[in-house]
Amino acid sequence: MEPEAIYNLLQLPKAVDLPVEEELLQGGKKKYLPPTSRKDPKFEELQKVLMEWINATLLPEHIVVRSLEEDMFDGLILHHLFQKLAALKLEAQDIALTAASQRHKLEVVLEAVNRSLQLQEPQAKWSVDTIFNKDLLATLHLLVALAKRFQPNLPLPTGVQVEVITIESTKSGLKSEKLLEQLTESSTDKDQPSKDVFDELFKLAPEKVNAVKQAIVSFVNQKLDSLGLSVQNLDTQFADGVILLLLIGQLEGFFLHLKEFYLTPNSPAEMLHNVTLALELMKDEGLLSYPISPEDIVNKDAKSTLRVLYSLFCKHKLKVNMDGTPRGTPS
Repeated sequence: MEPEAIYNLLQLPKAVDLPVEEELLQGGKKKYLPPTSRKDPKFEELQKVLMEWINATLLPEHIVVRSLEEDMFDGLILHHLFQKLAALKLEAQDIALTAASQRHKLEVVLEAVNRSLQLQEPQAKWSVDTIFNKDLLATLHLLVALAKRFQPNLPLPTGVQVEVITIESTKSGLKSEKLLEQLTESSTDKDQPSKDVFDELFKLAPEKVNAVKQAIVSFVNQKLDSLGLSVQNLDTQFADGVILLLLIGQLEGFFLHLKEFYLTPNSPAEMLHNVTLALELMKDEGLLSYPISPEDIVNKDAKSTLRVLYSLFCKHKLKVNMDGTPRGTPS
């Protein structure tokens, strides 16, 4: 089949210079937004809401986004947006002029974003390649995820889904398929966020929060006594991740080399490194049943800190030897 016929059949924009065959290596797959999907009213409304949100957020920095497809690829606006939302400083070059430096900047920013969202790159619906190549769908997935994480009350249009066309290069030629891609949840899903015991505790029984804190402080201090450490304030003393890492090491039988974390963190980035490492260790052991953002711990969010410590408390309050030493890492 000739390239022109393929574009006509799939309603692909003819502005693409290279034929499909030259764009795709064998086994490669690419996703396209046909013109009808781009003109979908809810799809256009989603872009409008996200663009207005970004511009309002970055107004003090005099940054204006006019096209999500064209303005986000080099990492510059994502860099400023994420720093503003997460209230932290990223170690990334502020102005990147070459394609190589722009891509490196984007890698640094997306690594921090994925860490904040507790996603590995294979789980994410975006990647350095797709964002850098101005993939509008990937960019929208990324921005929706950031909005849900940092601005959950943002009135995103619900149930936004668009028809996309995937083209795969196989030994027998090009294979195309039409699929629906979901960008935002339906209203029924959105109106029923998952809750845990701490949501209920803080909402329905705030007077019992201090009692829970005292029980956990007692537990923590019992485990840290052999290190000569003690905790008086759960809301503040775990923000830099140091005591949390030492506590996990005691309970799970981990030995953490001093090169792996910052014993005396001097910046939010170093604190974030420590907390992220602690949460990854807990996640590896299956201890986190509720998603926790490292930034929330660094920002001294009481509910998030309690969730983390309560997970350790539930597992280990009865699982120590008679002399108080922790058991090894469970198999």
